[in-house]
Amino acid sequence: MTLLWWLSSLSLLSLLSWLWLACCQGLFWRTDVRLPPGRRAPDRWPDVAVVVPARDEAALLPQSLPGLLAQRYPGRARVILVDDHSTDGTAAAARALAGAVAATPVAVAPGPGFPGAPGGLPLTVTTPPPLPPGWTGKLWAVRHGVELAGEVELLLLTDADIAHGPDTLAALVAAAETDRLDLVSQMARLRTETGWERLIVPAFVYFFAQLYPFRWSNRPGARTAAAAGGCTLVRRRALERAGGIAAIRGAVIDDVSLARAVKRSGGRTWLGLAERPAELRVTSVRPYPGLAPLWRMVSRSAYAQLRHSPLLLLGTVLGLTVVYLVPPAAALTGLLTGFSPLAATGLAAWAVQAGTYLPMLRYHDRPPAAALLLPLTALLYLLMTVDSAVQHWRGQGAAWKGRTY
Repeated sequence: MTLLWWLSSLSLLSLLSWLWLACCQGLFWRTDVRLPPGRRAPDRWPDVAVVVPARDEAALLPQSLPGLLAQRYPGRARVILVDDHSTDGTAAAARALAGAVAATPVAVAPGPGFPGAPGGLPLTVTTPPPLPPGWTGKLWAVRHGVELAGEVELLLLTDADIAHGPDTLAALVAAAETDRLDLVSQMARLRTETGWERLIVPAFVYFFAQLYPFRWSNRPGARTAAAAGGCTLVRRRALERAGGIAAIRGAVIDDVSLARAVKRSGGRTWLGLAERPAELRVTSVRPYPGLAPLWRMVSRSAYAQLRHSPLLLLGTVLGLTVVYLVPPAAALTGLLTGFSPLAATGLAAWAVQAGTYLPMLRYHDRPPAAALLLPLTALLYLLMTVDSAVQHWRGQGAAWKGRTY
């Protein structure tokens, strides 16, 4: 009986934690932080350079690069693909795709709220010098692309596995110009086609929003700052004021680091979820066919998120256990033993937990019943985080395409 009362106390603590999270953590669970629906065209369309770092992405470029090249942007824009010393013919694939897009007529119909513009942005394919010490490969490639872009006003930093609808660039620029933002970022919709993707991906965005509530991040003067590296538009002046890409050159979680640098230097930032209409869609085309690649995606940067601190790791493990794992354990134990206080608090905490997850599941077109599996997903993330720390201690942390940071 003492054990049941002890578990009841933990269950009550979990319930109180969930009530606080639901009400006081920036309404992180809501999915309505999007680009304003009433977008209007700005008075002028500034020059934009789209910088795409790519390392061994030849297989994915046919799904992502044509959409970038076919942007319906009313101003002047160009795409710079930085081939980060690939070994699979990424540069040749990019050039071939650019030739195919140039030979295909592109519709010039206006997008929602924007004037029509000829499609077909020019492409430059380049390779940076060898990677110097202290830099991650992606940021070294981005720096090279930014330098090559020249004196443009805006830079769209996007990954080679991100597909863009034809009006995403115009929508991002319109938001930056009309709302006077220095950084505008959208969290791309990740694939949810396989069973493991459907289990893990919605929670990935949910946990990110819990750590960095979008409403807090978008509030001027707030300490929270975040961005999504797959789609980030930044003003060149704001980037230079923040110290340039060199200021975050060793960051593994480079998107959050960039947003923090811009915000610390006085810039205004905005982060939201990608839109659903095809014209404005921002989606990741990278497949995760099994648990192993998803595990690597999370574990690659999880311990870096904790600043490589064993103390923060311990706190995270305990927190995930109490907040996510105790409710179902308490509910099932209480029901099986007939101990009603334990069953009541466990079921209540599990219900609040599942309720906060429902909007994210709807956003990813998942059924409501999947919310009951969030404790299982949290357990997987807990194990991934511990594995991330183990890999770091072994000198194998943050490994990506042949490089370890």
